[in-house]
Amino acid sequence: MNTKSQFRALLAIALVGTMLGACKGKQQQGAQQAPVAYKTIKVKAEDRTIDTKYSATIRGRQDIQVLPQVSGTLQRLLVTEGQKVSKGQTLFIIDQVPYQAALNTARANLQAAKAAEATAKLSYESTKNLYDQQVVSEFDLQTANNAYAQAKAAVAQATAAVTNAANSLSYTVVKSPANGVVGTLPYRVGALVGPSIPTPLTTVSDNHQMYVYFSMTEAQLLEKIREAGSAEAAVKAMPAVRLQLVDGSEYEETGVVETASGVVDQTTGSVSLRAVFNNPNGLLHSGSTGNVIIPVEMKNHIVVPAAAVKQLQTVHQVFKVENVDGQRTAVGTNIEVAPYNPGKEFIVLSGLNVGDEIIADGAGMVKEGALVK
Repeated sequence: MNTKSQFRALLAIALVGTMLGACKGKQQQGAQQAPVAYKTIKVKAEDRTIDTKYSATIRGRQDIQVLPQVSGTLQRLLVTEGQKVSKGQTLFIIDQVPYQAALNTARANLQAAKAAEATAKLSYESTKNLYDQQVVSEFDLQTANNAYAQAKAAVAQATAAVTNAANSLSYTVVKSPANGVVGTLPYRVGALVGPSIPTPLTTVSDNHQMYVYFSMTEAQLLEKIREAGSAEAAVKAMPAVRLQLVDGSEYEETGVVETASGVVDQTTGSVSLRAVFNNPNGLLHSGSTGNVIIPVEMKNHIVVPAAAVKQLQTVHQVFKVENVDGQRTAVGTNIEVAPYNPGKEFIVLSGLNVGDEIIADGAGMVKEGALVK
């Protein structure tokens, strides 16, 4: 075979290869463009009640630290930890001997002052009679009057000393400042206690009602304020809240949100709120934790399955099924979703209209422009 024949043969082989490659490419392209079966739905508007949870801490309505007002040795403990007590009930007794002695001394001093006052009064009256008879001078009368006034002042001082001593003695009997439950008892009989001790004798928690503190983001609170018109109206408009306890169970009583802090925590960007719960059976304890559950009513909103939503960081996207060039085609559409979502669904605020058809499952695997069967 000459050179020209060889060249013609090679050219023929190349043309055949090119034609086969083109056919194969068309076959692959046709295979890629084949419609894929997807589950689709037509969206509609629905109502939802969503439970939103916020981490919470529980405190007694009053957590009152009990500190002694006088120093001395602890003589008696009359309560136990966790005991229910009434306002005015005796909790502790501090050594009373030195304070009783101080009161006895003050009373004796008062009696002596009263006797001195009586003597000064007699002296003044006697001097006054002599002055009226012009026996003594006005200087003598004024001197007697000053002595009498000084004696009356001494009686007043002695009376105040008796009051102070009596108060100090009464402070040796430490009583409960409120109805509630006794906390820990860090001191035992024989311990030296006083007003400057670093740890209180105990804490009495008024737990017939409990304060539950929780936080929500500034954006969430602003949304409620805009709906209600003011912060006060937003708090009043909040529905009854529920409390999930640390063991996962739900507390039987519902609570009411009473206040919202007017200061935003710059560290967390959150606002503190306080709810109050009745505690008739004493199930709630100060210092416990839990979750406040607030129901949120979302009325007449489009709801789509979570599997229909493709999430890219903060972007949420669904694939609408639209007619493109006469074929049902997946078209990616960004949507805005509510900050409160039930978990298996997304509540759509914008981006979809009632009646739109979307791919309902496997959105993460759908490609833009895919043909839908």
